Amino acid sequence: MSSKTNYSYIGIAFIILVFGIIFIPKIVDRIKNNDVSRSDRMSNVPDNHYSSKEKLAFLEINGEAKKVPEFSFTNQDGKTITNTDYLGKVYVVEFFFTTCPTICPIMSENLIQIQDRFKSIDNFGVASFTINPSHDTPEVLKEYAEKYGITNPNWNLLTGDREAIYNLANLGFNLYTAEEEGAAGGFEHSGNFALIDKNGFIRSRTDAYGNPKIYYRGTITEKAKYDEDGEEEEITMLKEDIKKLLNE
Repeated sequence: MSSKTNYSYIGIAFIILVFGIIFIPKIVDRIKNNDVSRSDRMSNVPDNHYSSKEKLAFLEINGEAKKVPEFSFTNQDGKTITNTDYLGKVYVVEFFFTTCPTICPIMSENLIQIQDRFKSIDNFGVASFTINPSHDTPEVLKEYAEKYGITNPNWNLLTGDREAIYNLANLGFNLYTAEEEGAAGGFEHSGNFALIDKNGFIRSRTDAYGNPKIYYRGTITEKAKYDEDGEEEEITMLKEDIKKLLNE
């Protein structure tokens, strides 16, 4: 064997030795501190084509971060609930009605899944606003809550003045809501969820162009994965982003 070959082997061995001295203690230290795990690696994999690595964006209107408008309604227990009751909490907003024959049962099922995922978290909640308040009285909402297994004390099913609810949906959240004779159940409404941070701001991931996604699709279950039009579920994404806001 030539001396050049020997020098090559010695050089490679030296590089390996230096790498071990510098990097292996750091890797071991990270493992001891739970910085490296399979779940961590998996949580950094982007899903649904949106970035999951970065801080959630604010929805900005005219350069200002959009907050949830003030509201005051009655919940399923007959208590008055306002937007200030949610300050300090991360929560999901939806608009629904109890006699909805189409998307509402799926939305409720998804929210139950989310409730159960965060059942031990005191500062997580849901605000469900009925768009049929003349029918959905506190008593009706209470029955609905029992039917679906709503147990989170911060999950309020809210009813009250019809015009105030529609203004909150259409102007406050830009989530389309309307009473329509030809629609299933007599109402048209968005099947999207809004995610609100502890300070009352609407938050979401951004798309490939840096624009806020704004809402989360609530009409497809994690189990189904896709709907008949090929749209992908976003409940997995929503769960991840709730966790992100809870940790802020």
